Amino acid sequence: MPAEATAQTTAARGTARPCSPPVTARQEARRRRILAASARLASRGGFDAVQMREVAECSQVALGTLYRYFPSKVHLLVATMQDQLERLHATLRENPPTGETAAERVTETLMRAFRALRREPQLADAMVRALTFADRGASPEVDRVSRQTTAIILDATGLAEPTPDQSAAVRVIEHTWHSALITWLSGRASIAQVRLDIETACRLIDWPTVTGERLRA
Repeated sequence: MPAEATAQTTAARGTARPCSPPVTARQEARRRRILAASARLASRGGFDAVQMREVAECSQVALGTLYRYFPSKVHLLVATMQDQLERLHATLRENPPTGETAAERVTETLMRAFRALRREPQLADAMVRALTFADRGASPEVDRVSRQTTAIILDATGLAEPTPDQSAAVRVIEHTWHSALITWLSGRASIAQVRLDIETACRLIDWPTVTGERLRA
C-alpha cells in the first residue's frame, strides 16, 4: 500500500473517525465539493494524485475539516465510488434497462456501469484500488458501496421480493462485477471477457425460477 494510504489508514484506527452524514444543507454542499474534487484529481492522475491537502484546497475546505469527513484518502475514494454509483443509479432509473429477462436487464445495467467507468479509467482504478485497500476502519464506506451496488442490481431485476436463491445470486453477481473490474483495470481481461463473465453470473438470477418450473413440470 502507498505510504500516504498506510499512514492515513493507521490514523483512522486511532482517534479519527468518519463523521456522521451531513445534517445541514451547508454540510452537504461541503461534502459534495470534497467528493467532486476527489473525482477530478483521480480522473487526472489516479490513486496517487488524490492528496488530502490538495483535495482540501480544491474543495475550499480546511484540511482539518476534510479529515473530520474522511480520515484517509481510502475512506474518501471509497465514498467517491459510492457517490458515482448513486449518480449512475439515478440515471438508470430515468432510463431503465429493457431486456426481457431479469438476467438480460442486469447484464445491460452492469455493462452500462462498466462503460461509464471506462470513460474515466484513472478514476475507476483509484476507486477500485481504494476499495481493495480498505480495512475495517473504512467498513461503513465499503458497506455503502455494497448496498448501492445491490440496489442497482435489484432494481434491474424488477423483483419486488427476491427469493433467498435470487438474493444469493445478486451477491455472486456483485462479486463477479467487482472482480471483472479489477482484472480489466490490471490488463488481464478484455472487454469481451468482462461481458462474458457478467452475462454468465447474471444467468443465476433466472436459474432458480427456471429450475423450479422444470421441477414442477
